[in-house]
Formats: sequence, structure tokens, C-alpha cells
Amino acid sequence: MTTIDIIYRYEAGDAPVRPRPSDGDATLHRLDEGNRAFAALFAGPKDQDGHQWIIPVDPRDLGLSSRELKRPKQHPFAVVLGCSDARVPVELIFNEGPNDLFVIRVAGNVLGTEVLGSLNYAVDHLGDSVKLIVVLGHSGCGAVTAAVDAFLNPSDYLPLAAKHSLRTILDGLLVVVQASSKKLHSVFGPDVSRHPGYREALIEASIVTNAALAAHAIQREVAAGDPAGLRAVYGVYLLETRQVWAPRTGEFNGTGLAAAPTGQAEFAELGNAIVQSDRIASLLRPPPAFTPHAP
Repeated sequence: MTTIDIIYRYEAGDAPVRPRPSDGDATLHRLDEGNRAFAALFAGPKDQDGHQWIIPVDPRDLGLSSRELKRPKQHPFAVVLGCSDARVPVELIFNEGPNDLFVIRVAGNVLGTEVLGSLNYAVDHLGDSVKLIVVLGHSGCGAVTAAVDAFLNPSDYLPLAAKHSLRTILDGLLVVVQASSKKLHSVFGPDVSRHPGYREALIEASIVTNAALAAHAIQREVAAGDPAGLRAVYGVYLLETRQVWAPRTGEFNGTGLAAAPTGQAEFAELGNAIVQSDRIASLLRPPPAFTPHAP
């Protein structure tokens, strides 16, 4: 049996415990490395015992210092739009502590009025510290799964039709599901929907497509007017491995966060990368009749 202690530690003093990233590239690198460390923590030998993982916390971010107690200033270096799923502890999986990330959580990490308002607030009021915007989906997303089931069996949509708040989320996701379905059919052929792994493949392909589309929209609507060149990136947190995964053009099985697609041509290339990645393609392997078509 493996025992791992995850400790948030702060020590008295006024010096920063970790230097904050200076730009978007440094922020991206820090988040990717933080997730790799988190995933590796649980990938070691199963009989390893007594292992500790310590996340240093600046005491000033808790309103503590050696000189006085005071209200801490908000200074996150990244904004994260994630799903409200309780299995995705955003700060923990990126190896961060309080006041490092400005986190917005909503079912399916979908863009709505309130989400865009929160993003604009972060950019307008925390722009001196924010260096990157992240859209983080996760495997097995319940909101995307509901949208896929409604797409495959429209009668599943009817019980939700009278619930305006739920319908608003599903309606946005259905567009992504339809696009992912078309891409799967174009690559694997018209009979792919009869494959026993099709539903799961459609769910997982839609999850990463949804994250990439949200990052693209944020780049255009929120970050475009930022004079410092604020960027949006996306990824999918895999509950099974605790890694962040993001296929991208030329790298179907890439780990870590990826830059938002910039236009229609990049989206088409990204769609091919998603469905041809090992994660998605493995769900659609044999029988032999399922031979991928050229995209």
C-alpha cells in the first residue's frame, strides 16, 4: 500500500517562496512542469511508502507576514476555466497554491455570459499579474457525455428541454459533438457509428474539441485587446493518469497544454490530430473492417 503526504507549507518571512513567471511562455512551462510532477507522484512503485510532496505557499498570500496581518493582494499569474467536476482539483494538479490561479468553474467548461464576464474582469483588473488563460477540460466529462447521448438518441434531450439552464449548456455542446462526429466519420468511414467504442470515442473527442474551441473564442474575444499579448491555451485532464493531454497539429499524442487554434484551417488539422491520436483511435480499433480513410 502506498502512502503519500501532500503538504502545503508556509514559513514566516516576507521573501517570495517561488519566483512568479514573467511571461506567457514561463507560465506555460511552470504549469506543464507542475502537472508532470503531480502525475509522476502517483506513477511510482506501488509499494513506495512515506513519500511526501510539498507545495510551498507564500505566507503573504494567506494574509500573513512577519510584520503584520493584512488582506493579501490578489495576483494570480494564470486564469483557468475548468469544469465544475469535483474530481479535478485545479491548483493541486498544477502544483500551485493560493493566489496563484484565478479559477472559473462551470459544467462542461462552456463559455457563457457570466464566464466571459469573469474572464474580462481578470484581464481588466488583474492584467499586471495574469500571463496566460487556460481552458481545462477533463476525461469522462458529464456535461459532454449528456450532450453526446442527446445527439445519439434525441429522445434523451426531451427531459432536459424544460430546464432552460441545462438546455443552454447542452445546446452549446451539441455543436461541438456534431463537428466531432463528422470528423470521426470522415477519418474512419461511414460505418464507424456502429463500432462498440464509438460513443466513448465521440465523448473524448468532443471534450478536447470543446476545450480548444473555448480557447479559440477566448483568444479572439477576451485576450485580443490585451497589449501584453495575453494568450489562451487548452488541455484535457485525464482522470485515469492525472496528466494534462492536448493533441495538436503535428503531435497527435502531445502532453501538456497547447496553444488555441487560430482559424478554420488549424481547426481542421486539429480535428485530424484528435481522432488519429492513440487515445481516440484505440477506442475504434478492430474489427478489421474499420480501416481509417484518408482525412
